[in-house]
Amino acid sequence: MTENKLIIASMAMDLKRVALGFHYGSHATAQRFFGEALKRSGELNKGDVKPYLRKFLSKIPKLLDQKDNMQISEDALMYSTIFQNYALQK
Repeated sequence: MTENKLIIASMAMDLKRVALGFHYGSHATAQRFFGEALKRSGELNKGDVKPYLRKFLSKIPKLLDQKDNMQISEDALMYSTIFQNYALQK
């Protein structure tokens, strides 16, 4: 697994924890893992990822701007799944 894919897989896990945190009402935990996901996003070499994934990566910082916690949870889970699928492809 390349370093970029490892970072993306780690982001997928962080975003899954964000989704679970917001879903179950643990906002402090969700905020902490959101910060981890943002930090990992900064570590990526974005030139090496596919354009469709760059589009999703650009939406991550705006994720918490939404008012509805359930929508944040759903979006975080969707991004998590997309990133996980990207990391696992050959």
